[in-house]
Amino acid sequence: MALLAGALILAAWQGRALTQPAGVLAPEDPIQTDPEVPGSWTYRGHRFTPLAGFQHRARVLGAERYRHDRPAELSPVDLALGWGPMSDSRVLEAITVRQQDRWYFWSAKRLPIPEGDIVRHSANMHMIPADGAVAKQLLAARPGQLVTLRGHLVRVDGADGFHWVSSLSRADTGDGSCEVVWVESASLADH
Repeated sequence: MALLAGALILAAWQGRALTQPAGVLAPEDPIQTDPEVPGSWTYRGHRFTPLAGFQHRARVLGAERYRHDRPAELSPVDLALGWGPMSDSRVLEAITVRQQDRWYFWSAKRLPIPEGDIVRHSANMHMIPADGAVAKQLLAARPGQLVTLRGHLVRVDGADGFHWVSSLSRADTGDGSCEVVWVESASLADH
């Protein structure tokens, strides 16, 4: 019984948001470059084609785990990330963030910054860990933490016709606007 209670307390703590002070915590935009890897590779029966190199330090706005949808074979978690003004606690106090069905939604009774700034400084990213150590970091992410990622934005094709293509823009919205990230390294920090 004590083991079960301890596991429940740990699970609740891992999902609890980390409080951050006011101010921009992740000032830089994501760095997107030409692909560093020539050609494609195969992983878990899927062909991966790199579309761009990708590096990013951002504040975690939300983390949603997936186990039962088709993409969960590759991507066990989506991270809603914010940078620039969307990493500032003063801005985020006025915004409600939620994730569902591989989408990220935000709402506000009164916009603390222009809507275009919210769109250009936040995104839902489908995380595909390159190995178990990266998966462990990504699955441990909780709102309020800072995450540093390095990898590639990719196109994924499965033999069954499944395909996922990353957005290459931080200014798009709607279907196809999420980043599909092959994550080669990930680290979390509390500030």
